[in-house]
Amino acid sequence: MNKKKPTRRCMGCNEAREKSELIRIVKPKEGMIEIDLSGKKSGRGAYICKDVKCLDKVMKSKRLERVLEGQISPEVYENLRGAIVEQ
Repeated sequence: MNKKKPTRRCMGCNEAREKSELIRIVKPKEGMIEIDLSGKKSGRGAYICKDVKCLDKVMKSKRLERVLEGQISPEVYENLRGAIVEQ
């Protein structure tokens, strides 16, 4: 039997993709928003494609800040850009 792979929606392009193809950004209850490359940290999560265009769209619209209900430091965006470029 084939196991169905979990899918999540990218915040930038709004396309559903396999969870493994996306980068997760998480806001734990304690507060600091961070990148979760393992995909297993607890807290409110949001996903983004490994595409700089999607990151630019999310930064411009401030969608990530609305979804995670908090300010996102430029450092988090830079780390996210670095994680995307590495892929």
